[in-house]
Amino acid sequence: MKKVGNHKSISRIITLSLVLVLSISLSSLAQVAAPAATTTMAAPAAGGDAVQGKALFNSNCAACHKLDAKMTGPALRGVTGRHDKSWFYGWIKNSSAIIASGDADAVKLFNENNKAVMTAFPQLSNADIDNILAYTDTTIEKPTTPLPTLGAEGASKEGGLSNELILGLLAGILAVLVAMLFMVNNVLNKIAKANNIEVAAKEKSLPIWKAFARNQFLVLVSTILLILVSAYFVYGFLMQVGVDKDYAPIQPIHYSHKIHAGDNGIDCKYCHSSARVSKNAGIPSLNVCMNCHKNIAEFQGDKDSTYVEYTKEYYTGEIQKLYDAVGWDKTTQKYTGKTKPVKWIRIHNLPDFVYFNHSQHVTVAGIECQKCHGPVQTYEIQRQFAPLTMGWCINCHRATDVKVEGNDYYKKIHEELSKKYGVDKLTAAQMGGLECGKCHY
Repeated sequence: MKKVGNHKSISRIITLSLVLVLSISLSSLAQVAAPAATTTMAAPAAGGDAVQGKALFNSNCAACHKLDAKMTGPALRGVTGRHDKSWFYGWIKNSSAIIASGDADAVKLFNENNKAVMTAFPQLSNADIDNILAYTDTTIEKPTTPLPTLGAEGASKEGGLSNELILGLLAGILAVLVAMLFMVNNVLNKIAKANNIEVAAKEKSLPIWKAFARNQFLVLVSTILLILVSAYFVYGFLMQVGVDKDYAPIQPIHYSHKIHAGDNGIDCKYCHSSARVSKNAGIPSLNVCMNCHKNIAEFQGDKDSTYVEYTKEYYTGEIQKLYDAVGWDKTTQKYTGKTKPVKWIRIHNLPDFVYFNHSQHVTVAGIECQKCHGPVQTYEIQRQFAPLTMGWCINCHRATDVKVEGNDYYKKIHEELSKKYGVDKLTAAQMGGLECGKCHY
C-alpha cells in the first residue's frame, strides 16, 4: 500500500507551533509591572502640625511667599533656623511694630525685600504660627517613579498585554493556519495522484472589467451614480471655502483655557473685558496676565490632576516666555524695561463686509461666550468652535428669544411687535435680526 504523505510529521509541526504560541502567551501574562516609588516627607518641627500649617500658609502667606523661591517676600523653606519662635510670633502678628522698635534682624529683612511692608496677621494664634513654621520645615516631596511604558510603538497597561504582542500572536496563529491549509492541499493532491484521479482544470473567465463593460445597464447606473457623488463632494468642498471651523494655530506663548477658565474658574470677561463695551472682544494686555503671574512663576498643578496635558516644566517655560515679553525679573521682582512683542495669531475673523458687535450680544442680549466660542473652559489649545457663516448666524437669530427682563432698550418695540405677532416672546429674527442692513452696510 502506497503512503500518501507523512501525517506524523504534519501533526508534529502543528503541535509544536501551538505549544510555542501558548508559551509566549503565558510568559507575557506572567510579567507584572514594578510598583511605583512612594513619596516621603520629613517629620515636621516639634510643636506644630504641618498639614494644618499648609492650609494656613496657602490662605495667608502664599500671595507673597513661596517655600523655595523668592517672591514679594523671601523663600521660607527652613526659615525656623533663622530666628527664635518668639521673634516669629511678634513679626507675623505685627511686623511694622518690630521694625519701628529698631530690631536689627527686622530692619535688615525689611531693607532686603525692597522695604515691602508685610501684612499683619493679629488673628493668628501662636499655635497657628507653630503649624505654619512646621510646614516650612517639611522637605521637598520626591516625585513618584513613573511606571515603565512602551511608548507609542507598544503602549501597554499594567499587568496586561501590549498591542504589539497581541498582534504578533494573532499573526503567528494566522501563519500556522495558512501552513496547515497548504499541507492539507498538498496531501489531497498526493491522494488524488496516487488514486489516478484527475483534478478538473479551472475554466477561464472574462476579466471583471470586461464583464462590467459589456453590461450596458451597469455602466449607465454607475455613470449616473458617479456624477451625483462627484457633484455632492464638489458642492461640499466649495461651501467650505473661507470656513475655518476647528482652526487651532500654535501661539507664540501656550495659553491653556482649560487651566485658567476651567480649573481656576477665571471669568472670560476678566481677560476679554472690552467684550462688554466694544465691538471687539480684544486680545488681553500682558499686564492683565501679570496681575496673577507676578506671584505665579512656576506651574504647580496637582499630582492627581487629569487636566494637565503637558509637563510642569513645559508650563513653567511658557510663563518664562511671558516674563521675557514684559521684561520681568522674577529673582529681583522688578521690571527690567526690556520688552518683546508677542505676535499672537488671530483665530476668529469675519469678512470686512460683515459687522458684528460683541457688546450688543454680551451686554444687551446677555449671550454667554460659550454659545459662539464653544466650551472654551475645556480647551487646552484654543480653536474656532463655530463656522461663523451667515447661515449659522441666521439660524441663531431665528431660535434665540430676545432678553427683555430688565432691558429697557427693547421694552417698547417688544410690546408693539409681540402684539403684532400674537406671541409673548420674540426671537431676534422677529425683532429685525434678518434685515440685511443689520450686518451689511
